[in-house]
Amino acid sequence: MRAITLSSLQGFKETKEKFTCIAAYDAAFAQIISDAGVECILVGDSLGMVLQGHDSTLPVTIDQMVYHTNCVKRANPRSIIMADMPFMTYGTLSDTLNNASKLMQAGGQVVKLEGGSWLSDTIKQLSRCGIPSCIHMGLTPQSVNKFGGYKVQGRQLDHAKQMSEDALRVQDAGADILLLECVPTPLAQAITQSLDIPVIGIGAGAVTDAQVLVLYDMLGITSKAPKFAKNFLLECDDIPSALAAYVAEVKSGQFPTAEHSFKK
Repeated sequence: MRAITLSSLQGFKETKEKFTCIAAYDAAFAQIISDAGVECILVGDSLGMVLQGHDSTLPVTIDQMVYHTNCVKRANPRSIIMADMPFMTYGTLSDTLNNASKLMQAGGQVVKLEGGSWLSDTIKQLSRCGIPSCIHMGLTPQSVNKFGGYKVQGRQLDHAKQMSEDALRVQDAGADILLLECVPTPLAQAITQSLDIPVIGIGAGAVTDAQVLVLYDMLGITSKAPKFAKNFLLECDDIPSALAAYVAEVKSGQFPTAEHSFKK
């Protein structure tokens, strides 16, 4: 199978073929995930909670992200690799370029930043330097203290309007992918339809161009799975089969269901 590139993801958007993403952090799982046909591996700062046992993603460092990105890169034959920029590593343009370059040199092919239109100048500079970007909007875990917890975003009309406007602005600035987390399905649908770039959803309904889940959530390993997750291992004999089922259900539109989404 051919390696997945940004052009591949854009092609899926244009042909309306759903694609899949899994958050994972090591070589062994990267190989299995890629072999299962998952198009994108997200090396997420969620490792702070999943692997390290923290109550948020905030303690994760850039050195840890570089380490795990490199681990995934070594065993991934096909999937495109997206790596998170951790908390306070992109507060200034200088910091952003320095830290993004570390992730790219470790094997990342896209860097993911949490925020909105205030990132426009940063996105433009990343693009000029040949660094693709994914902008994460909605529930952005690095802002958990500002939000007062892990809460659905975009329920109020003014917030939904602002998110829709921000999505267009980051696209115009040169963002390559948008990720929406924990937003009402109608809002996710409106944003997805308004953009030319691929939109990945998690807790955003089946209306986005792609879905992402944390590997440990979709295997039922986490002690308290979020509403938007499904344990695919329950219906399968092994991990490769569970991943294949995830890919099949996303592509067919079977997952996520209303049970894994937010109406408003």
